[in-house]
Amino acid sequence: MVRKKLPPHGLLKTGEVARLVGVLPSTIRYYTQIGLLETAATTPGGQKLYDKEDTLNRVRMIKSIERQHLPLQTIRKILEDHRAKEL
Repeated sequence: MVRKKLPPHGLLKTGEVARLVGVLPSTIRYYTQIGLLETAATTPGGQKLYDKEDTLNRVRMIKSIERQHLPLQTIRKILEDHRAKEL
């Protein structure tokens, strides 16, 4: 039996994030590529790892905003404003 290596506690791989929020892994990769999501770490093999709580909340927020048919530039601005309020 082959054992999968688990990411450090509190970190999720791209596919795990996608599965938990109900989107395709390519969606998570795209959001990361355009700057809507940030990675928390990268494995030695190059896999991106995401902070579980922050990323799940952020993807849910992105999906909610997308349902309002707003462009990605507007979504980015809303997320930046939201992050600034958290600090």
